[in-house]
Amino acid sequence: MALKVGRGAAAPPFLVMDVIAAANARAASLPPGAYPDSLGILRMEVGQPGTGAPRGAAEAAIRALQAGAPMGYTEALGIASLRARIARHYAEKYGVAVAKSRIAVTVGASGAFPLAFLAAFDPGDRVAMASPFYPPYANILTALGMVPQLLPCDASTRFQPTMAMLEKLDPRPAGLIVASPSNPAGTMLPPEDLSAIARWCHASGVRLISDEIYHGLTWGTVAESTAASFSDSAVVVNSFSKYFSMTGWRIGWLVLPEDLVRPVECLAQNMFISAPHVAQVAAEAAFDCTEELEANKASYARSRAALLAGLPAAGFDRIAQADGAFYLWCDIGALTNDSAGFCARMLEGAGIAATTGSDFDRERGARFMRFSYCGREAEIVQAPARLRAWLGR
Repeated sequence: MALKVGRGAAAPPFLVMDVIAAANARAASLPPGAYPDSLGILRMEVGQPGTGAPRGAAEAAIRALQAGAPMGYTEALGIASLRARIARHYAEKYGVAVAKSRIAVTVGASGAFPLAFLAAFDPGDRVAMASPFYPPYANILTALGMVPQLLPCDASTRFQPTMAMLEKLDPRPAGLIVASPSNPAGTMLPPEDLSAIARWCHASGVRLISDEIYHGLTWGTVAESTAASFSDSAVVVNSFSKYFSMTGWRIGWLVLPEDLVRPVECLAQNMFISAPHVAQVAAEAAFDCTEELEANKASYARSRAALLAGLPAAGFDRIAQADGAFYLWCDIGALTNDSAGFCARMLEGAGIAATTGSDFDRERGARFMRFSYCGREAEIVQAPARLRAWLGR
């Protein structure tokens, strides 16, 4: 007799994780000196900084452990001092007052999304988002019985939703996810556009979820702004994984509207109990590591510049405006209409791991791919030369 399998099991895979596995296998099979630059596989598939946690953050954790701190459960919304420090961050960086009572510390942004979705939406609710999009948005919604509503975007809209798109939605969705800077395109919403979207959502009864995990990693083309400046009903998601370079510590946060604070707290109590205590200690200290973090950012900027200068000569000349984050979203329709196969051949032939666009856009992604440039600078800057050699350019 067949046993039931839950509908949540139908959630699609996050394909970049399969690319990681393929790149690991390829790296293990390479003989020494397989490539003229002697660098092995160039890892450009995943958005994981090549740097570790800033020294001050790691040392804070070490001191706490050496002092015999118990490192047990914390309050579900996080330790009070970290929540206060995050609230202070909003005052200092954006000039917006956010009460620490509205901050929820989470198990990374990945833990923040299901808390926000469950608190704000019901099964069957439609939640809109631009396409291309970060795959777990749709995959988590699907697993929870909610319905992703994709808004096809392209270079003409800078891969971001527009007010014209939103005003055409009938009926209105229950929610809207925006990401600025976005993954995979790296584009940003100018403050006036984010403000207009936030006001429209509030007036229309649409819960705005603003993904701001790449804040701090912006390149001066568009001003950085937070939805918390424009709406008290929006949910803001952020993380210590990207700018703060703390991926494995699994620590993020939510800025919540008052009506979702207690629901998120109850959900967190039941689903996660709390974010890791030691990671919270380290995260609080990370705010004081600006010099090291800005040095990391400068390295990403150099890698970005090298790719933008070198990729067009290798045939990658249709690149989204990379306002922020550490990705380049490339239209490779002139090279292939099968980006998954192209990426597999590129890994085999050029020793470069990158991500197929099909992970981010289910309808048009086969002609796109994403390069991540947050790995080691010495490796990233070699990618154009390898691609030219591989493609005979």
